[in-house]
Amino acid sequence: MTGPLPFFVYGTLRPGGPNHALFLAGRTVAEEPALLPGALLYDGPGYPYAVDDASGAGRVAGEVVTARPGEYARLLAELDRLEEYLAPGDPRNLYERVVREVVRPGGGSPLHAWVYVAGAEVARGLLTGGALVPDGDWARRRTADPA
Repeated sequence: MTGPLPFFVYGTLRPGGPNHALFLAGRTVAEEPALLPGALLYDGPGYPYAVDDASGAGRVAGEVVTARPGEYARLLAELDRLEEYLAPGDPRNLYERVVREVVRPGGGSPLHAWVYVAGAEVARGLLTGGALVPDGDWARRRTADPA
């Protein structure tokens, strides 16, 4: 899938996060709660990583964000740089940009969105020794963390 898809954000790009203010504030027409089913969330060095869940039981909390008309192409390029995404399947990717189906918590139709998930090398390390965020909500974990 290609085209101007919304973005599913689950870490520092969520409203209130430091990268939301830098990259998304004033550049979106909609930001609404959503869930990414079939994924697990791992804590990283100051930011989280979503990883596909082989069992399909996991879910990650975040927001689905729609760019303002005229902002999409520039925003996509800026987020690719932020997430250290170079090209599909590039082994140097910190994150891989993929299309996933996300759902709104209250129901409604699922929608497709761009999601930055852990790159292959990063995902391997997380699955063998990463710190899982049990409820899949990094913002709640960060709020509850007194440090």
